[in-house]
Amino acid sequence: MTSMTTYKPHWIREDFIDFVGEKIHPTWALKKVKASIVNIQAVSPDFFKIQLRPNYNFNRGSFQAGQNIAVTLRLDGVRHQRHYSIVTILKNGDVIIAVKQQGKVSRALILLQLGAVVELSQPQGEFTLLNSPKPILFLASGSGITAIYSLLQKAVVQFQHRIDLIYFTRDDAFHAEIKTLALMHPHLKYHHFNTVEHKQHLSQQLLNKLVPDFEQREIYACGSAGMMKTALKIADKLAVKSSFHSEYFQIAMDEKAKAQPVQFLRSQQEFQAESNLLESAEQAGLRPAHGCRMGICNTCSCTKVSGSVKNMLTGEIDHGSNTPIKLCISQAVSPVVINL
Repeated sequence: MTSMTTYKPHWIREDFIDFVGEKIHPTWALKKVKASIVNIQAVSPDFFKIQLRPNYNFNRGSFQAGQNIAVTLRLDGVRHQRHYSIVTILKNGDVIIAVKQQGKVSRALILLQLGAVVELSQPQGEFTLLNSPKPILFLASGSGITAIYSLLQKAVVQFQHRIDLIYFTRDDAFHAEIKTLALMHPHLKYHHFNTVEHKQHLSQQLLNKLVPDFEQREIYACGSAGMMKTALKIADKLAVKSSFHSEYFQIAMDEKAKAQPVQFLRSQQEFQAESNLLESAEQAGLRPAHGCRMGICNTCSCTKVSGSVKNMLTGEIDHGSNTPIKLCISQAVSPVVINL
């Protein structure tokens, strides 16, 4: 009896198809979202709007104001990924993001030539407008204005109730655009503070003065660590956290905490953690998977086997065993073992 072997076709790999496709056109890909840079425009000396033209894999219809995309580019042979809020999506499908000239990846992105290709994620994030009858208060500082401006553009059209924006800025990025919005939409009240000219910072007294009914509003905040810390304290004190919505772009660590020994169990690596666990591992020459570096995505999520870590966003300390953490927003406050 003759043995028969069933033929099983060998499917061509996706990465090979993408390799061939990009020879035809640099943004062609089977599933990946690739985009070419078509314009870079300064909105302040160190803040730039970048216009990206994604391929047909980008789902523009899923975008909600306030969301972000992960931008991936290769530097010195290593893939790096950062998240940037989407300012807007144009009618032709082009995506506008705003990038502050800080950090290795952001500086490299700003210096790319027109026509350069980067990889994008789909729109993501939960910092979006609620369909609420309450009036709105927006709080913004620094690069946080990107997400807030995205929300603001939608809010002035979608709602007719009162909207206030308090914006603390050193460089007046998007200031002219916001003034124009305020002129076009009388229900928007714009409170602008240039912190170079006036040393004004967020406080409960300022909120009481500018927006006396702020406790009855939906509050959306995005900005620097100092402003966010103050906003959270006010929200906690006045018990309005259910109406407080936030996104972080800078995360403050506890400078008083001592460096702690950290062990990556599976890779048998040990290092001293002086900052957050992700940066400390990188400083030790390790390369854990990561994405946004601000606790939005779950790329750096892992299991803490033992030890205590502080959540740098909430201030909560986790003493449990075998609990999930995110490396980018976790600071060791005791010796820690991680299942990596």
